[in-house]
Amino acid sequence: MTLGDLNQRLMEMGSQQGYLIECAQSNVEGELVNLLHKHGFDSKGIIFNPGGYTHTSVALRDAVASIDSPVMEVHISHPEAREEFRHQSLIRSACSGAISGMGAEGYLAALRFFMGAE
Repeated sequence: MTLGDLNQRLMEMGSQQGYLIECAQSNVEGELVNLLHKHGFDSKGIIFNPGGYTHTSVALRDAVASIDSPVMEVHISHPEAREEFRHQSLIRSACSGAISGMGAEGYLAALRFFMGAE
């Protein structure tokens, strides 16, 4: 599944339940901080895969902690089953929850969680 395919599935799934789903991707830490601040005060939930920044970014952890919207940390793989340096998430303690190791299905599970959390 490509990123475009996944985004399309998320938007369709949300639309069927009356939700507007916005998808964004960046490899730039500051852009991710800006996106969290832009959408983090009026969104029902944010599905966030911080990638390699999971283990290194205090800035992203602080951004997640500073917003009102709940954030679900999602990883395609299971970081704890990978290299030792990937076992620690700086961001997870600021999140409402985490899903890992489910592939692209993890994003859909996170969306189902937020749509069911009224």
